[in-house]
Amino acid sequence: QVQLMESGGGSVQSGGSLTLSCTISGYIGSRYCVGWFRQAPGKEREGVASIDANGKTKYADSVKGRFSISHNNAKNTQYLQMNNLNPEDTAIYYCTAEGGNCGGYFFPERYWGQGTQVTVSS
Repeated sequence: QVQLMESGGGSVQSGGSLTLSCTISGYIGSRYCVGWFRQAPGKEREGVASIDANGKTKYADSVKGRFSISHNNAKNTQYLQMNNLNPEDTAIYYCTAEGGNCGGYFFPERYWGQGTQVTVSS
């Protein structure tokens, strides 16, 4: 059974930084895609970033140049480094994963974490 557990959410002022972590338990496969979605109040859930076993990444246009996704195989943990945060980044952030490489083309949606709140104040 695959389980995802996020950590690292919190409150920060505009222009600040946060790093989210997600530890994945269970076996996804040697080829995998891990990523992050977010959902702001009153808005649809949107893909933020993904990375696969080959290191191919994909970012939403709204976070390019500010967010960086990485994955530590040894720790089976993925990270989302978020810099230059603004109030529009306020949302619940969800860690996601699925088997198979995503090749920089999509965000994984098979497995989901419970979410962690990120709040950015102006």
